[in-house]
Amino acid sequence: MASSTDSSAAVDEEVRRLYERYQAAESDDERREIALEMGKLDGRRHSEIYEALENE
Repeated sequence: MASSTDSSAAVDEEVRRLYERYQAAESDDERREIALEMGKLDGRRHSEIYEALENE
């Protein structure tokens, strides 16, 4: 279980960094790119959740 906790902490840190970059972005294009990265990260997070549920 510790590895999933570690994984969650790493994802949370990545989300925080992306959010900070989004807030500091100077153009709509830059914000759009960061939003796409956030979407990919969210998709990874959901797939990890579903995989964990299947393995219970």
